[in-house]
Amino acid sequence: MTERHDNAVNNLKEIVDSIYNHMRLGEIPTMELSTRSKKNIEFDPKKSVWTYGDMKTQRTAKTVTGATMMLRTACTVQFIEDMIKSNKSSTLREMYYISEGWGHGKFNSQDESNLLAEDLEIMSGCMREDFKLRPEEDGARVMGDFTLTEMTKKGERRKINCLEDVGESGYGVPYNVEKENVQFQGGNAKFIVAVETGGMFDRLVENGFCEEHNALLVHLKGQPARSTRRFIKRLNSEMGMPTVVFTDGDPWSFRIYASIAYGAIKTAHISDYLATPTAQFVGITASDILNYDLPTDSLSDKDIGALNSELSDPRFRDEFWISEIQAMLDMKKKSEQQALAKYGLDFVTDTYLPEKLTNMGIL
Repeated sequence: MTERHDNAVNNLKEIVDSIYNHMRLGEIPTMELSTRSKKNIEFDPKKSVWTYGDMKTQRTAKTVTGATMMLRTACTVQFIEDMIKSNKSSTLREMYYISEGWGHGKFNSQDESNLLAEDLEIMSGCMREDFKLRPEEDGARVMGDFTLTEMTKKGERRKINCLEDVGESGYGVPYNVEKENVQFQGGNAKFIVAVETGGMFDRLVENGFCEEHNALLVHLKGQPARSTRRFIKRLNSEMGMPTVVFTDGDPWSFRIYASIAYGAIKTAHISDYLATPTAQFVGITASDILNYDLPTDSLSDKDIGALNSELSDPRFRDEFWISEIQAMLDMKKKSEQQALAKYGLDFVTDTYLPEKLTNMGIL
């Protein structure tokens, strides 16, 4: 049991002990945690991340629903403790099915089990990775001259260079990227390019972009997994690697960038762990569509609604984003990063990215 896992168990036990002490004193058990609603989500301008405000919710066993939640909490904490002690892990989906054996404490849906896992993060001050709870989705693919060590299943540290020691798919980011599992050694890679699509990631790899420009390429696989965001955060803060995010030019891709740079509302309680506020956007913009005369698609009604919503989103409340979002609304067009192939397979690596990265001071 690592120090982080030991700390998680102790913090979770304090939650259950509080419930028990209430009952021992003949009191109705209660639990208090931050209110998880949009009204209680604040954007911290100093840290440039989403955080919870001061509003609190009190869970009580006065009702059957409340008492059931207390029982589920106790069962879940016991399940987590047993996993950690036996050095096992579970997906969130597996925990949902395992609860079938918890009698009245079983979950009625996976949404309930997922929300309780998040509640426990908030109340304990730990992350679900500390609980040995794994997501279903895979982490990122990584390619570039950067060496790290990863703990194997046999408890041995294995050194991996993300260029020389991997196949064409790159290094696969594990669900737990904390220091006890993944340690950074360094290499020639000097900055991170987080890429939305697999096609563009493969294009940059095939064209030798990481070798020519000493870049570490990270394939986000769409909306990035928590482990991916944590991996990028650690590289940025611990290794001092500047980060750029290369996405399609549409409102949903803009939100991918925002989740990396500023955090997401859903994970506001751990934004300090996941967000990289210094990350810059190098993806397709409305200006790019005009300047490079890129092929486009028309904005859908949902696209337009999302763009209008972003105009009031504090993560996009600066001159650059207001100008680009408004321009996209005016032209009613969007474009994919692979539209750059209009000018040939080498254009993105020979012209587009070098020009943009030079203007940003990265190259």
